Amino acid sequence: MKKIGFIDYFLDEWHAEKYPGWIEKASSGSMKVAYAYGKSNIEGKLSNADWSEKKGIQLLDSIEAIVEQSDYLVVLSPDHPEYHEELSLIPLRSGKPTYIDKTFAPDRAAALRMFELADKHGTPMYSTSALRFASEYTELEKQGIDSICSLGPGRFENYSIHQVEPIVSLMGTEVKRVMWTGTANTPALLIGYGDGRQATINLYGWECPFSTALSYEAGSSKFLKIESDFFGAFIENLIGFFETQKPPVPQAETIAIATILEFGMNAAKTPYQWLELP
Repeated sequence: MKKIGFIDYFLDEWHAEKYPGWIEKASSGSMKVAYAYGKSNIEGKLSNADWSEKKGIQLLDSIEAIVEQSDYLVVLSPDHPEYHEELSLIPLRSGKPTYIDKTFAPDRAAALRMFELADKHGTPMYSTSALRFASEYTELEKQGIDSICSLGPGRFENYSIHQVEPIVSLMGTEVKRVMWTGTANTPALLIGYGDGRQATINLYGWECPFSTALSYEAGSSKFLKIESDFFGAFIENLIGFFETQKPPVPQAETIAIATILEFGMNAAKTPYQWLELP
């Protein structure tokens, strides 16, 4: 049995709660989350020690210990990406397959540094939104997509990734500029490609399901409501990554996504003006 180590800002959060059972079931018991480390205890949450005892996962007192004793590494902190670089410094030097949860990095510069560190030490690594693997997207014809209008729930800071990731996976990385078109309650971002194609993301609150309208250059269109088990597909891909050490997400796409999200946040300060991307 291969042992997985969790590294988190704090452990009493949804991803850390769900991933262990999903991984063990999907791998038929060949992989198991055996160790965990939490940087902090957060008021209103179970302490890292109490969480680990409840889950039957051994709590270790350092990232070094997690890296040393684990076969595979998962850096979590899904709602606090500002800690990802700090939490990943030792894992990315380890050479061991490492998954870093969404949102990968708070800005383009951090994303570039993290990939550079992983490449320097030969550490297989990737990050993704689980929405990338929704069957509604993976079974879609990518060729000829001219425009996408995406809708979904949540706050821009931690949920826009779930719309931007599928857009980049479907339309590519050649994004040249972004424009904020939303309000304080309904964030929205226009994403412009160099060849004139474009996409919009719109966040309309927790009652709004993930859905996407697409228009093709040939004139046809599609509407997708995302209802498939995208987390199940994500876990299957994660297990495949651990087994093969081949990241399922291109590095260039993850860097492009980090850039769009960073400049999207900046664009909110100057609505209805294009902001050029590097």
